Amino acid sequence: MFSFKNIQEYHSALAREEITCREVIKYYLDRIQESSSLNAFVKVFEEEAIYRAGELDQIRQSGAPMAKLHGVVVSLKDVISYKNHPVSASSAILKDFKAVYSATVVDRLLKEGAIIIGTCNCDEFAMGNTNENSVYGVVRNPFDKNKVAGGSSGGSAAAVSAGLCMISLGSDTGGSVRQPADFCGVVGFKPTYGANSRHGLIAYASSFDQIGIIGNNIADIQLVFDVISGPDNFDSTALQQKIVLEGPKEISKMRIGVFTDALNHPSLDPEIRLAILKTVDDLELNGVLVDKINFDLLDYIVPAYYVLTTAEASSNLSRYDGVRYGHLSPARADELEIFYKKNRSEGFGKEVKKRIILGTYVLSEGYFDAYFTKAQQVRNLLVKESEKIFKKYDAVLMPTVPHTAFETGNVAKDPVSAYLADIFTVYANLTGIPALSLPLYRHSNGMPFGIQILTGKKNEVNLFRLADYLNSINKQ
Repeated sequence: MFSFKNIQEYHSALAREEITCREVIKYYLDRIQESSSLNAFVKVFEEEAIYRAGELDQIRQSGAPMAKLHGVVVSLKDVISYKNHPVSASSAILKDFKAVYSATVVDRLLKEGAIIIGTCNCDEFAMGNTNENSVYGVVRNPFDKNKVAGGSSGGSAAAVSAGLCMISLGSDTGGSVRQPADFCGVVGFKPTYGANSRHGLIAYASSFDQIGIIGNNIADIQLVFDVISGPDNFDSTALQQKIVLEGPKEISKMRIGVFTDALNHPSLDPEIRLAILKTVDDLELNGVLVDKINFDLLDYIVPAYYVLTTAEASSNLSRYDGVRYGHLSPARADELEIFYKKNRSEGFGKEVKKRIILGTYVLSEGYFDAYFTKAQQVRNLLVKESEKIFKKYDAVLMPTVPHTAFETGNVAKDPVSAYLADIFTVYANLTGIPALSLPLYRHSNGMPFGIQILTGKKNEVNLFRLADYLNSINKQ
């Protein structure tokens, strides 16, 4: 069994010729086959991965220096394009579709020597937080197969947690990287909006979506982020300057806020609350200044998020009509309207249809001002409030989720509760700030859970620094 603390340790073993990339990739391919019951992968690129591993071994044997991600085994959520490889957003409407170009983040991974081992299962078009809304079926939690892995990047989180890859790229629209990472006991990171190019990412809600990273530790997450982030001429929303990850502020000089409204929220599991309060106490005992602050807008976050994201989804998913690409119904249709209806009705799943209908409703005449405009106003208030908070505080702590991973099938019984479960994660997407879920704790029910760290825009350096520090004091 290959067990490396981080990528740096893996590279050291390669440099000492204790292992080869080919041996490592075969190990991970065996692990994927052994763990097939998790349903984490949609497609595994077995032959291609072995061939690339051989090429990388030849590069190392030639004496050439290893690239930053030489031989690092990476999986991609099934919404990230990889040229000439299947990408379906886990939806029947894109069945058998192959990407005609690679996402910018994929090109950057490959340039630095990464091996892409396959694509991971997800909620259809990234809509959901349980990974039960997939045409490929439910993803199982590695800690308990009767529980969900979280979503929408559930396959990615389960793959990293179960040791089926070293790193996985997901997409985070309202917590879709952080929440499944929390449920599966791994690190989930969503950067500042625009830090990672969205070129090649299948869109759910364009002003919210951001490609994030799931890994086992902060060092690996930081390394991969440094590789894939930066300006991109293919994405007009990408930041014009790369975020600098040097010169972190000393923890002892940091001022940290804790949202009391989140910790006192009735939906929060008491054990999660006590664990986070214990961490706050530990910070204070170590001389870190921590203030408990009010955040009165918390209960407005989820309604604003779902109004705005469904509106954007309604617009983004209108392109899937079966004409240029997408599912083409085998049933004959002489009228254009019926043709479109059949293609979309057969191609989209229940959750996607629900969100398209809701988005179309809030954008319709007579309801636009009552819903969409109001939600935009709430978003503006949140952005302004966020700017005030991060002028005063270097970071904010809050729960990632209200509870640990729940039983498969629970959402079907109470779908509203699933939407409300996003209460602590969507704030970062509405305001564009970076956020990270750090797996520090274990619940009495045996399931993992973590704490969420948020910082101001482009301040990932403090995010990673504080995460490292919390890890260190949690082990004391």
